[in-house]
Amino acid sequence: MKKCLMLLAAAILLSGCATATMPVTGLLYANVKAPLTATASTEKPTRVGRASTRSILGIIASGDATIQTAARNGGITEIHHVDYEAQNFFGVLAEYTVVVYGN
Repeated sequence: MKKCLMLLAAAILLSGCATATMPVTGLLYANVKAPLTATASTEKPTRVGRASTRSILGIIASGDATIQTAARNGGITEIHHVDYEAQNFFGVLAEYTVVVYGN
């Protein structure tokens, strides 16, 4: 019985779950938006660029969520500030998006 309990505990602790970096997590669902960084630019941003990564069960992950890719996707050459958005659905699907604002 003791071996079965140890095996069950190991299986639970070592099982993969889909995650995305976020300051607050929810057991069943999470949808978080937060600041990432800012610059000294004083101009009001007129463009927005996004770049995302996705994960399934924490086993398969793909995407390019770099600030450079998000800026390129939005046609931005001067960055004003950067935010991020993270979502997690039941520990099965997760998505992390970098959002760049600028001109």
